[in-house]
Amino acid sequence: MLDAAVGDAIENGQWIDSLSILPSYISGPDATKILSLCPSFQKAAKSSKAVLFGGSCVFSNVFIKGIFDQLEKEIDSFGIKHSAGQGTPVNMNSSSEHRAGSVQYSDTKDFGDNDASSTGASSDRGPKKKRGKATGSAKGGAVEKDDDEEIIPVKGKKAHRKNKDIGSSGDAKRGGKKAPEKPKEENTNIFPDELIEQKVLAVAPELEELGGSDDLNGPIKLLSSHLRPMLIDAWKKKRNTMLSENAERRRSVLDNLQKQLDEAVLDMQLYEKALDVFEDDPATSGILHKHLLRTMGTPIVDKILSSLDRDNKLKNGMEYEDSEEQHAQLSTTDRTFLAKDLPGQLSSKAQALVEALEGKWFDSFMDALRDTAEESGLLFKKLDKRLERSMLHSYRKDLIAQVSSETDPVSFLPKVVALLFLQAHNKGLQAPGRAVGAVITLLKDKLPASTFKVLTEYHATTVKVLALQAAATGDEDDCASDRMLEKKEDLEERLMPELKSLALGTSKE
Repeated sequence: MLDAAVGDAIENGQWIDSLSILPSYISGPDATKILSLCPSFQKAAKSSKAVLFGGSCVFSNVFIKGIFDQLEKEIDSFGIKHSAGQGTPVNMNSSSEHRAGSVQYSDTKDFGDNDASSTGASSDRGPKKKRGKATGSAKGGAVEKDDDEEIIPVKGKKAHRKNKDIGSSGDAKRGGKKAPEKPKEENTNIFPDELIEQKVLAVAPELEELGGSDDLNGPIKLLSSHLRPMLIDAWKKKRNTMLSENAERRRSVLDNLQKQLDEAVLDMQLYEKALDVFEDDPATSGILHKHLLRTMGTPIVDKILSSLDRDNKLKNGMEYEDSEEQHAQLSTTDRTFLAKDLPGQLSSKAQALVEALEGKWFDSFMDALRDTAEESGLLFKKLDKRLERSMLHSYRKDLIAQVSSETDPVSFLPKVVALLFLQAHNKGLQAPGRAVGAVITLLKDKLPASTFKVLTEYHATTVKVLALQAAATGDEDDCASDRMLEKKEDLEERLMPELKSLALGTSKE
């Protein structure tokens, strides 16, 4: 009866606890001896179609493979984090010492001579269960032997097992006791048995009836230990494949970042030089510093942090997909989170960069940006005189084109002021609307009197237009709308053509 039940369980890709069939007075060690005499078990053991756990539970390799296949699909949910640079994988969910004790027999001739079960089965594990249901793919064949595991069942020679991840709690051969091998250090913190047990029971909840998890030699414990090296091997293969694929993606990420950093750094150094002109005007200087931080510093910081975060994830073998949200402007909280998540000294530099971006001085920000770039292995280009002349020439041509083609009188003002500032100081200027008045005042001694007069009138009229526009209600009887249209018409028909002529006439080379 036992032989038929065992054979049926193995044939159908299931498992069976022999104690559920044998009389209640038979204990685990006796059940082990009886199983060794069952032809169906002997045949399955020799052909590696079944594994004995706990001395009395026979698991078909089809059943084990079904569990393994499902756990392999969920391997990313195990919480494994691996740093390619640091080399040590760590399970972020929990950790435990590894236990072992699964026995896979390839020859049972001497098996019955052993007085005790090689797995130390307990005779009172709780409710008995006749057999288990097939789990996962029941079509799969026997579980392939792990590359790290080899069984040599040659009678007359010392049998031994090579297994770097698990050790046997006993050998089925008489006199073949062997102490568990110490796992390699890099594998001690990943896939702890307790975590595997939880995953196994989630896949095959019927196994809970085999006994509590406190039983160190219980079938569930030993099944988890048996699965552990298989999961480690699967995880390593997946990680290595991903790291290989990610290497090219990392190069693309860093190359793209370097390209954008080069352009941004040179532009920022160019416009930073204009800040020196306003040293004697602290209020305007502060406005210009903050404007550069917001308009030029923010985009490159967001790009650096998101790119370094992506590079760090790719380096660690993590999946990373682009999304539209990653290209949106980050909040201060987002930047701080990304900076803190970077490794080592780079994290400190990045956090200092975020603080500098929220600060008041653009020069301090540039220092922090340089430190972060150098720490991450990126180049920080220096603006030399030759490159500065070339950039100013391109900037001048671009400004002239914008001033010539601009038709909106309000948008025209900051562009023409930037062009006149470039003519006066040979420096590029980025200024917000509220600083335009101060810039015009600074240009008084640098411009011809006629040009300055038209410029100040244009600025005053533009301010009035904006004020009237804000006060307008849109009603037919609204006087503010009429006055605004009058002022705007004066800008378009009289002042803008005149100021264009003065600015562009001075700009012709």
